[in-house]
Amino acid sequence: MEEILDRIDELRSKPEKGKIVTFPNPQQLSLSVRASALVFEDAQSKRLLSLIERVAPSDATAFIKGETGTGKELVARHIHALSPRHRGPFAAINCGAFSESLVESELFGHERGSFTGAIANKAGWFESANGGTLFLDEIGDLPLSTQVKLLRVLQEREIVRVGSRKTVPIDVRLIAATNVDLADAVKAGRFREDLFYRINVVPIQLLPLRSRTDDILPLTQHFVSSYSARLRTEAPELSAETIEALRTYAWPGNIRELENVIHRALLVCDGRMLRPRDLNLPTLTRTDGQVASGAPHSGVSTPAASCSLDAALYALLADETDHLYELVNKTLILKAYDHSRHNQVQTARSLGISRNVLRTLLKQFGVI
Repeated sequence: MEEILDRIDELRSKPEKGKIVTFPNPQQLSLSVRASALVFEDAQSKRLLSLIERVAPSDATAFIKGETGTGKELVARHIHALSPRHRGPFAAINCGAFSESLVESELFGHERGSFTGAIANKAGWFESANGGTLFLDEIGDLPLSTQVKLLRVLQEREIVRVGSRKTVPIDVRLIAATNVDLADAVKAGRFREDLFYRINVVPIQLLPLRSRTDDILPLTQHFVSSYSARLRTEAPELSAETIEALRTYAWPGNIRELENVIHRALLVCDGRMLRPRDLNLPTLTRTDGQVASGAPHSGVSTPAASCSLDAALYALLADETDHLYELVNKTLILKAYDHSRHNQVQTARSLGISRNVLRTLLKQFGVI
C-alpha cells in the first residue's frame, strides 16, 4: 500500500504533456485497461490537463460533462490523485444503476429494520468515501426526492441514514458527471435548479474523441501494448492505412469503443501487422464520408442519393453552418430512427452501429 501511495505522490507533480499518464488506485487495483491511462497529446487535451491541475488542489465540486466513453471517471480519478485527498478513499457509483427505492440507502446508508431486507446497519457511499472523493456518475438519473436530500448533504456536510434521526458528519469532495444536458433537464423539471447550481462550481467539458484526433494514436498504442501483454503476444505494428482509418473514423462510442475495437483486432490479426480489415469499423460513421477499410459494405451504390447528399453538405459548408458535425449526426440518427418506426435494433443495423451506441445517442438527443 505504501508503494502505491508513493506512486500517487509522484503524480502530484505535473505530468509531461503529450504522454500517457498511468496511475494505480489504492482501493481498486483491478482497473480496466481504459481506466488506467490519460492521454494529453491533442491541444484540447493539454488545456484539459491544465484545468485539472488548477482544480485538483481545491475542495471545489467538479462537474464533468461529456459523451459516454470519453473518460469522465478517469478524469475524476486523476483529480483525486492530484489532490490533497489522494491518500483517502475514492468511491465511484453510477446513479442510474440503482432503483429509486434503493438509491438513498446506497448513498446515505441505512439502519437495521428500516425497510424489508435491512437486516443490519450499513454505511452508505458518502460515509465510505469520508476523507476522500465521491464520484457520482450520471447524476441526472437521481430521482427528485433524492436530489433534495443530496442538496442538503452538500450544504450541511452531514448525512442521515435511512431509518435514523442521527446526523453523521462527513468530509467528502464531490465530483459529479453526466452525458446529458442538465440545463435541459432543469427546464423540463427532471433536475432541481438549486442542485444544478450547487454542483456546477467547476464545470469540466470532455470533448469527444473525434474532436481531439491527436489523442487517437497514443491511445491506440496504449491499448495495443496493454492487450498484447494480457494476451501474451507480441504487439503488432500499425499499417499506414490502419492509422488513417483510426484517425478518420468518428468514434461515436469514444475511448470505450476504441478500446473494444483494438481488443477485437488483436484477436483476429495475423500477429505481425494490424490492418484496416482487422478493425471491422462500421461504414457510415467516418468523419470523411468514406467507407472504412475492412468494414461491412453491401456493395450497392445509389448515385442520385449520393449526389443530393453531397450537394446538401456543400451548401451547409458554404453557409458556414455552426456545429455542422453535430447537426448532421443528429439529423441522421433521428431520421433513421423515424424511418425504422422507432425500432432501435433496426435503426442500429441500418446505421452500422451497435444498439448501445444508438441508445446513448438517443438519450443524448433527449429522445429516450
